[in-house]
Amino acid sequence: MAERELDVIVLGATGVTGRRVAEYLAERAAETGARWAAAGRDATRLERVLGEEGVSAPETIVADVSDPASLGAMASRTRVVLNLVGPYTPTARPVIDACVAAGAHYADLSGEIPFVRRIVDDFDARASDAGVKIVQVCGFESVPADLAVVLATEAARERWGEALTEADLHLWLTGPPGMPRPSDSGGVASAQSLVEMVGDEDSSTMTDPAALITDGATAAEVRRRSPISVRPRSADGGAVVAPMFPSPFIPPAVTHPTPALLAAERAARPEIVRYREGLVIRGGTASTPLRYAAAGALSGTHAALARVAGAQTRVRRRFSSALRAVLPSSGSSPPVDRQAGWRWGMSLETRTAAGKEVRVEVDSEGHIGYLATGRILGEAGLLLAEPGATPERAGCLTPATALGTDNVERFVRARLRFTVA
Repeated sequence: MAERELDVIVLGATGVTGRRVAEYLAERAAETGARWAAAGRDATRLERVLGEEGVSAPETIVADVSDPASLGAMASRTRVVLNLVGPYTPTARPVIDACVAAGAHYADLSGEIPFVRRIVDDFDARASDAGVKIVQVCGFESVPADLAVVLATEAARERWGEALTEADLHLWLTGPPGMPRPSDSGGVASAQSLVEMVGDEDSSTMTDPAALITDGATAAEVRRRSPISVRPRSADGGAVVAPMFPSPFIPPAVTHPTPALLAAERAARPEIVRYREGLVIRGGTASTPLRYAAAGALSGTHAALARVAGAQTRVRRRFSSALRAVLPSSGSSPPVDRQAGWRWGMSLETRTAAGKEVRVEVDSEGHIGYLATGRILGEAGLLLAEPGATPERAGCLTPATALGTDNVERFVRARLRFTVA
């Protein structure tokens, strides 16, 4: 990629999150000199939409997911393509194909696990041979948790020479001032991903924590030791833990393959971790029944989705069609100033077999579905584009295996901070 004209191209920059990625790259390019461009079906609309956001792209490129020639021309000019054109199941394959053929790294925000598994099966060997990294689910839903677990794993190995056996991750969220609004939810894109998964021909993998693990024995052990649970539970300090927000089915499927991929490089047995996560609902004793009721409502919703995912094809397709009809459009989002009013963080508590503990705190800001995710994906793109900034591995990778931890402090610029204790 030494002669590429551009470092990063944002495909789908007119979308809600795509605008946030473009905004972030414009800020970082002024600091780093990174060369980036925005891509989409209509160059005039690209310039207009980004101009309304106060973003001036150095270049706009015409590229359409239904036009393979335009995708190939785009991918051949850059080191990295960040794909924001979702839902990904019906649109992303030709983009990935173009990137592998052109030797450009690829990252997206797909949370559609059945589709991601098919990409692993179909593209891992090709991408590895081409020296290309394919990094899906590369936003809020997996990057913080995946990196946190690897940071804890490395700390346990360095301190005591021991492997982790358990990991519990708790997410907390604080919204902007004022009454909550419907648009404050985790994001239309996350809801669309759930719809795509429920209606997918391989929908049964939606609830599988080992969906992206290709080794059968390792996958079976992950399923046995670390099944995905959507039941409410309690935590220290009287907190109520609800299913992970916005989806409890996506992060485990991404976090579990990481140790398997790292172990395969060493020809070693994977260090399988019993992994649990959830959204912490804080409050006093008096509010405990209300908090359990809220957690129960979230649990019931996800349990129902899991049941539908295992239903007959016609039932799933009918359900998916009904959900698509009531979901807001892809352009729906909170106002930009309201996106900036969010604070969130994660506490990861891990243990070794001997009971020794490593704790990782994650602190961040910005709406998780839009602003925070846009910054995270933007910085990931810059890291992938920079020679030597990420590990020398290729293929279909998880965020942590693609990005590594040597430059994890770079995410501070994306307002994502990790502290290991």
